[in-house]
Amino acid sequence: KKSPDPEARTGARERTCSATGAVASPDAYVRFVLSPEGEVAPDFTGKLPGRGAWVTASRQALDAARRKGAFSRAFKTSAPAPDDLTVRVEAGLAARAMSALGLARKAGEAVAGFEKVRAALKDKDIAVLAEAADGAEDGKRKLRALAKGVEVVGWLSADELSAALGRDGVVHVALQRGAAASRFAREARRLAGFRLETGAAAG
Repeated sequence: KKSPDPEARTGARERTCSATGAVASPDAYVRFVLSPEGEVAPDFTGKLPGRGAWVTASRQALDAARRKGAFSRAFKTSAPAPDDLTVRVEAGLAARAMSALGLARKAGEAVAGFEKVRAALKDKDIAVLAEAADGAEDGKRKLRALAKGVEVVGWLSADELSAALGRDGVVHVALQRGAAASRFAREARRLAGFRLETGAAAG
């Protein structure tokens, strides 16, 4: 059976997962390329030159790609994957989500702290509510009750949210609707496949 072309377009922006054959938007995938040393490496931007292999952004799919030899088929050559590839991908996706959150703060489109977030959920057009996976459930429950129609991201830690915003003790963040919120949500969704499947963080 012929393996699907990892760069195949079945729609305007769709890609085929090298591990599962699933077809979806590139936003749901991580692209991989071969490094100068010939090893599989993540291309988080999806824009590096050369042939690429697209894999659904989840731990399960990446494990399947490695187990089934999907990378070697996609690149049509021996394509060894480093032992820490999954760890590197999760860390890279977390860094991109944190960077997006930091940019939202700099743009004045993110507020942090329980009271500020509660007020924003009542008075502003909030697109995303980020809550620390290790934050107190009572506070998260109260804010979720106000977050009707708001996307909730709950798999970053308090330390990660704090680092992204440059302040200590961040548990709750609200992002106003706009480009910054969309970018953060997109990166956070890819990270979810590596956090929620394993119970590493609670949503």
